[in-house]
Amino acid sequence: MERKVFKIAARPLLPTITAEHFLKRRVAAYARVSTSSEEQLVSFEAQKDYYEKYIHAHPNWEFAGLYVDEGISGVSCKNRAGFNSMIKDALDGSFDLIITKSISRFARNTVDTLTTIRMLKEKGIEVYFEKEHIFTFDSKGELMLTILSSIAQEESRSISENVKWGCRKRMADGNYSLPYKYFLGYKKGDDNKPTIVEDEAKIIRRIYRLFLEGRTPSNIAAILKAESVLSPAGKPTWQVATVISILTNEKYYGVALLQKTYTEDFMTKKWRKNNGELPQYYIESDHEPIVSKEVFDEVQRRLSLPTKENPSHNTFANKLFCGDCGGKYGRKIVGSYRDNKKYRHAVWKCNRRYDHAEKCQTPYLYEEVITHAFNKAVLWQLRNNPSLVELCCKLVLSSIRAAKSVSKAERKQMIVDYISEFLDASPNEVAFSTTAWRVIIERADIIRDRQIILQFIDGSKYVYTIPPYSNIRRKQLLK
Repeated sequence: MERKVFKIAARPLLPTITAEHFLKRRVAAYARVSTSSEEQLVSFEAQKDYYEKYIHAHPNWEFAGLYVDEGISGVSCKNRAGFNSMIKDALDGSFDLIITKSISRFARNTVDTLTTIRMLKEKGIEVYFEKEHIFTFDSKGELMLTILSSIAQEESRSISENVKWGCRKRMADGNYSLPYKYFLGYKKGDDNKPTIVEDEAKIIRRIYRLFLEGRTPSNIAAILKAESVLSPAGKPTWQVATVISILTNEKYYGVALLQKTYTEDFMTKKWRKNNGELPQYYIESDHEPIVSKEVFDEVQRRLSLPTKENPSHNTFANKLFCGDCGGKYGRKIVGSYRDNKKYRHAVWKCNRRYDHAEKCQTPYLYEEVITHAFNKAVLWQLRNNPSLVELCCKLVLSSIRAAKSVSKAERKQMIVDYISEFLDASPNEVAFSTTAWRVIIERADIIRDRQIILQFIDGSKYVYTIPPYSNIRRKQLLK
């Protein structure tokens, strides 16, 4: 018997009517502008008005809110508060549909786009991209999303490369911009160059001076906070990193080094220090300096030195070294008797005196002796360095105002005569300056032959012989 196959036509079915057909869909809209420029903010207001009207125009749609991000890039979702808040509310069941202008407005990162869409899809939340006319519940939606989001990502890459090229071209031409709102000491001048703000420049000069006096960046930050000096961001608290950035910024001595950092990846926006991967541009005599190059160079030299152990704010700390073991001298209080305090005094000894098989033979020092040695060294420098005398004359001449009847030459001769008398003074008659000690003395080595070798920052040295101690008052020995 022959086998036959008959086709039975399908019977058309009427659509199943469910409660969902009578329920309104809760719809939220998302808008984003990538910059905070005036034109983009106008665009943002237009988008906001448009979506409110667009959602209300559909009878089966119920407006569930508008989520926005202003001045935020779409390459990453990390810092987009509006976007992240929308996704959280969607997963919590606050709405059923998200409307956005285009894929590039939603995200310019292919991975982020697909991951977010799939996560929403699992929770029954659909996304509609108006420009591309794509509903994510459509069977072809994910394929189209993959293709179009990849195009959006490449578009973002192209924009990033164009921006980089423009920035580097401006650098090559010697043009740059500063974040003046957070840059202490300068404001934008009429010629688009940095112009000094004197009130802020005083803070910058003081930071450099405090560091040269031996203060650490953390101590400087504490001093500024205690004195209620506002930071570059206008905050009462100073961060140590802020102080260090001021001490290492070359723009404070009138030059500009461009492209010190660069963006490694346009998607992660991660910054890296430029160690030669890209060309840099150095502009000399670019603007008026706040500190001199000599001061800046000395600060950089000191910053490059090894970190000081047990930093102290005492004037003589971290400057005195043992000639036997190389250890630092520390301050000790001796003669502190319970019944009689008049013998209490401070001396300086090697901190590692007993750390070796043979005890260090270097002598201990009274603070008056250290002061006397410094004053003698300063007088020796002035007497043996005519250029310093000339410098002193210039500094004093520029700061005093004499009667108009006295000529400049006569004033200068008066100053020379005064300095000559000063050089004939004894070390005890010279007022000790803690600032001068901190700035111009690099180190002082104490050797067992009862000598102090004072080394100045210019490399010159002065040898001071420590007087013998006895029951006679120490100050009498220092005449």
